Amino acid sequence: MSLSHGFHPYHLVNASPWPLTGSISAMMLTTGLVKWFHEFNINLLMLGVIATLLTMIQWWRDVTREATYQGLHTVAVSKGLRWGMILFILSEVLFFFSFFWAFFHSSLAPAVEIGISWPPAGIKPFNPFQIPLLNTTILLSSGATVTWAHHSIIESNHSQAFQSLLMTVLLGVYFTGLQALEYFEAPFTIADSVYGSTFFVATGFHGLHVIIGTAFLTVCLYRLYMCHFSSGHHFGFEAAAWYWHFVDVVWLFLYICIYWWGG
Repeated sequence: MSLSHGFHPYHLVNASPWPLTGSISAMMLTTGLVKWFHEFNINLLMLGVIATLLTMIQWWRDVTREATYQGLHTVAVSKGLRWGMILFILSEVLFFFSFFWAFFHSSLAPAVEIGISWPPAGIKPFNPFQIPLLNTTILLSSGATVTWAHHSIIESNHSQAFQSLLMTVLLGVYFTGLQALEYFEAPFTIADSVYGSTFFVATGFHGLHVIIGTAFLTVCLYRLYMCHFSSGHHFGFEAAAWYWHFVDVVWLFLYICIYWWGG
């Protein structure tokens, strides 16, 4: 790639407005959430959501053009993207590690304030063999279908890749719906001692990651429909699959530690 900066295989990104609009949108989201919590006014939050979605769509559109049509994602660029995704997932591992640390800190040596017992006195935990077990089966199945989609792309089997990726997206939506139902029927709240706070923060952030992963895979589904992926050039999907497998593994730890052992 010959540029004014000399010959090199790297992609120097053109000036883009999306980092600025993304920052403003994120600030609107944060401020809107605070306003919603304290003043029960959702207007600024909805404006922030709309601005964030528009930024995401247009930024991803530009990245897709650079990768698919302009050929700017060279081998060196793809290697950098891979390392970037690996380090991002590693940061997410540490993010969830803090939640597990808080949970085990409170559960292995329960304080007198919560009745020296775990779960704390008065807390009725979920039955791990009902909705949580069903959700575990759903996520494990989605991990299998996304792997099927990956192998189908490598083998240039477009129809199987599309079908299996569609199944993965639907399973992600199904998981989110069941978790919402579980929250709706929960016999305790986030304000019910350290158990409620650690439970809802850990499982809630995992649910948010499932929603993000489902959106990631939905974008890949659209790109697959538009024939953007080939057997040798499909890192966008590969990154989404890595992220989805990470979400699966985190859920297994959540199910075993919080739902089963901790309940």
